[in-house]
Amino acid sequence: MKEIIEKAWDDRSLLEQAATQQAIREAVEELDKGRLRIAQKIDGQWQVNEWLKKAVLMYFPICKLQVMEAGPLEWHDKMALKHGYDQLGVRVVPQAVARYGAYLAPGVVMMPSYVNIGAYVDSGTMVDTWATVGSCAQVGKNVHLSGGVGLGGVLEPVQAAPVIIEDNCFIGSRCIVVEGALIEEEAVLGANTVITGSTKIIDVTGSEPVEYKGRVPARSVVIPGSYTRHYPAGDYNVPCALIIGKRKESTDKKTSLNAALRDFGVEG
Repeated sequence: MKEIIEKAWDDRSLLEQAATQQAIREAVEELDKGRLRIAQKIDGQWQVNEWLKKAVLMYFPICKLQVMEAGPLEWHDKMALKHGYDQLGVRVVPQAVARYGAYLAPGVVMMPSYVNIGAYVDSGTMVDTWATVGSCAQVGKNVHLSGGVGLGGVLEPVQAAPVIIEDNCFIGSRCIVVEGALIEEEAVLGANTVITGSTKIIDVTGSEPVEYKGRVPARSVVIPGSYTRHYPAGDYNVPCALIIGKRKESTDKKTSLNAALRDFGVEG
């Protein structure tokens, strides 16, 4: 399957062949069932399965537009939706939508929200109201994606890591995580925090600032901040993210976001 997909990626004329289309469909089915995933942690490092990203990208051209209906509602798209949530052990509240090719583990709760193809959402995770999980984003166990959270999809370039949220993280209301940023386990992002591949993430807990980019260290408690940057037209405040402490061992992993932030005198 991998060999066929790699060959078709280099020669798109092969997409016309039944064997190629079958291999692509099988790969997407494996993603849908969680038997394969776009990225996985091996020996402590996240590795991207580029060939599966290629399969997702080539799935679109081999699918036909079709009309889908649910009562008076109508859609016109190439991608089917997931079905059989009761057998999957997933709670899905109207109007939540997950596309076929996204994996939802048993115990996931989807409030009215959206999960795109290639995404992986592990057990016990809450995808709260109007949260979006983009293509290929990887979300760990017991994560809370609060209302309005946006996890970006990273399909291209195929070698780029997707957005990754590790186990037991709290992602506060209206947070944005994009461009393949990594939020390590048990981290807490306060409301409206934006993490991109180039966002300055500054640990201000010591005597000197420590700067990260593209990665929030494990157990960090993060809030939005700004720093002054000089431009030809003058000095202006530029957004950043501030690490204001580490999550305490006494803070229950299942406690509320506000309780985790309150340890550091910050409300969510």
